[in-house]
Amino acid sequence: MRAQSSATTPSRIAVGDAGTAAGGTSLGTLQAALGVVAFSLTFPATAWGLEGFGPWSLIAVRSLLAAVIAGGCLLALRVPLPERRHWSGLAVVAAGVVLGFPLLTTLALQTSTTAHAAVVVGLLPLTTALLSALRVGSRPSRGFWIAALAGAAAVAAFTVQQSGGALTTADAYLFAALLVCAAGYTEGGRLARVMPGWQVIGWALVLCVPLTAPMAAVALSFEPVHLTAHSVTGLLWVAVGSQFLGLVVWYRGMAAIGIPKASQLQLAQPLLTLVWSVLLLGEHLTVAAPLTAAAVLVCIAATQRARG
Repeated sequence: MRAQSSATTPSRIAVGDAGTAAGGTSLGTLQAALGVVAFSLTFPATAWGLEGFGPWSLIAVRSLLAAVIAGGCLLALRVPLPERRHWSGLAVVAAGVVLGFPLLTTLALQTSTTAHAAVVVGLLPLTTALLSALRVGSRPSRGFWIAALAGAAAVAAFTVQQSGGALTTADAYLFAALLVCAAGYTEGGRLARVMPGWQVIGWALVLCVPLTAPMAAVALSFEPVHLTAHSVTGLLWVAVGSQFLGLVVWYRGMAAIGIPKASQLQLAQPLLTLVWSVLLLGEHLTVAAPLTAAAVLVCIAATQRARG
């Protein structure tokens, strides 16, 4: 009996470990998906915010409000300062996610529709996967790359068709935003393996306060402000939902399921943003939108099944 018991114990442990791993993967996927939903509302919320705030005021105030919330959480929980070796990575997160991406996309949205901006930023998953392979040494499978490239091609074709084949200044801002955001996501995902995801974005936001505080003061003194229900709601969402809470669950998800696979969930982001642009902003979609949606959803399923 003892021999039988000792023989069955390892299998039970293996089954238990497999169940725990599966549960962790499912939770990580859910967290990353919640982050994508939060991010999908960023462009419509920014468009609302621009109804009452200037671009520089909106960028600075959203980051400052998010930093106040994050800093309050860090103080309340008495979180110690990150180790010195992590500050360079946090600086990349701050430059890419806290400052660079909001700045460049807000400037783009002054002349671009949210629908157009959404499909351009749909190239972010592939950009993030590429930087991840270079930065953290991840090596996704060939099937993963085929599906990722197919999804990026579908998004790129949609973008070119929408813009008539000519790139604009807004597109230049958006492509630059892709690079800085992908770098921030990659560093944030790497840091989220060694510290909680909310602390990663929290410290990045606090790190930017010496820049965002004076920037907000100057911008608000020069740019007119018209407080409306739309502008205030848009500001609060991009500050709390997109800039803090969305990034908290996003980084936790990336740490659990890996940067490449989490990044491919963002292929759904432009499609969700298209829906929000119709419902919240009254924008009109072309026939190509549902076709792109179907192609991208197939690619999402393929990348999630591919083993890295």
